[in-house]
Amino acid sequence: MTRVWFITGASRGLGRAFTEAALAAGERVVATARDVEPLADLCQKYPDALVRMPLDVSDRSAVLEGVDRAAAAFGRLDIVVNNAGGLLYGMLEEATEEQIRAHFDVNFFGALWVAQAVVPHLREQGSGHILQVTSMGSGGGVASVGLYAAGKSALDSASQALAMEVEPFGIKVTILQMGGYNTGLFTTGTTATQPNPLYEPVRAKMAEMWGDDAGPDPSTAAPVIMELVDLPDPPLRLIVGGHSYDLVQQMDQARAAEYRAWEHLSRKAPG
Repeated sequence: MTRVWFITGASRGLGRAFTEAALAAGERVVATARDVEPLADLCQKYPDALVRMPLDVSDRSAVLEGVDRAAAAFGRLDIVVNNAGGLLYGMLEEATEEQIRAHFDVNFFGALWVAQAVVPHLREQGSGHILQVTSMGSGGGVASVGLYAAGKSALDSASQALAMEVEPFGIKVTILQMGGYNTGLFTTGTTATQPNPLYEPVRAKMAEMWGDDAGPDPSTAAPVIMELVDLPDPPLRLIVGGHSYDLVQQMDQARAAEYRAWEHLSRKAPG
């Protein structure tokens, strides 16, 4: 059976790569983004398999209506990829309330609205796979991108709960902890704070740590996702990227060592 994908943030980066891979595999795709014009070439190449849909995921009413239209377009939904997101770059002190709320409206609430909208459709058909795109950094914060990590961490936790809630209905959930791919996140996808000069040493340290490598092309992650969605029993979490896998293991080991170092203090409390 040809499956139907619903992909947010499909006009660039990982969303575009996943859209191309699904179409090349003979699947059908409803591709959404605020601006779907960059998908025009794919519409010409796959006129019967691709539906473009302008959508602002931060608008809950628009998401509910859009998902209904997406399900009607091909008669069902099988794979839902919550990929839409952006980066808020800057120190916590620098970020304005407007920037923070706008960031979470897309990166967390947008994915939440999509999940709420698709679950009734998937439950009715008794199947479906929701892919929640988070980050290999969702397990902890890093200076200057702490709010991005916070949004992804919130989505990670909510998605784990979602997986437990929808499992009885035959719906699978996988949290994609993506590594650093050249998606344009740090350029076109970035909102930057007004820099406070006092934080320049921290910014310089972060820039040195990250270096100039933009990361591999998003298309290199697509084969992993295509293999994942074919699994009868997919994992709850998947780190996408070998280098990122190693980094996450290092972070986990460092956190475990810190817990052990202060175990004596932890055990003084009875809770």
